[in-house]
Amino acid sequence: MSDLVFLNMKKVKLDIVGLSYSQTQSGAYALVLGEVNGRRRLPIIIGAFEAQAIAIEMEKMTPSRPLTHDLFKTFAQTYHIDIREVLIYNLVDGVFFAKLICTDGENVQEIDARTSDAIALAVRFSANIFTYEFILSSAGIVIEGDDFLFLENMDSISKEQGSEDINTSMPGTSYKSFSLEELQQKLQEAIAEEAYEKAARIRDELNKRNSA
Repeated sequence: MSDLVFLNMKKVKLDIVGLSYSQTQSGAYALVLGEVNGRRRLPIIIGAFEAQAIAIEMEKMTPSRPLTHDLFKTFAQTYHIDIREVLIYNLVDGVFFAKLICTDGENVQEIDARTSDAIALAVRFSANIFTYEFILSSAGIVIEGDDFLFLENMDSISKEQGSEDINTSMPGTSYKSFSLEELQQKLQEAIAEEAYEKAARIRDELNKRNSA
């Protein structure tokens, strides 16, 4: 599809609804984007490392050393480059394609990126996230209830809804048997050890209990 065709397409603004750990796909997460002022949701299957990069910034966790996306932000800001928006612009054979719309205040450049990396940078730069109407129409899901129930039932949604080239080799760990105090302690230990994929799973278990 040519750039000229894309220019004539309607863009839809998205927000991050949440991250849901998949119990059936080891090491995989569903990143759920929601249509602003709408009921459609766009689930994207991503890997554990990409999910933790998004979760760390959303939860305002502070790593002891900068992660890859934090380094990218510092590097960009050092040279006065800002990410204006992230655009999920295509969906081919179940794989999403995204790009960063960057500017130095004078020139605007588009940089190709994996969707999960683009979102991880969007939350760090407070950049808007957009997609095209044809993508949301073909891969989006209209929710009938609330987002909490939608996230709880993510495993019933086929990963053919959309994904990216990911490594899902990270084994899952159950934290259901731990008390709230133990989970809080383990969360702090995981952050101190820079085990952020572990911290993200502990945070998910804490969120489930706090919402119950």
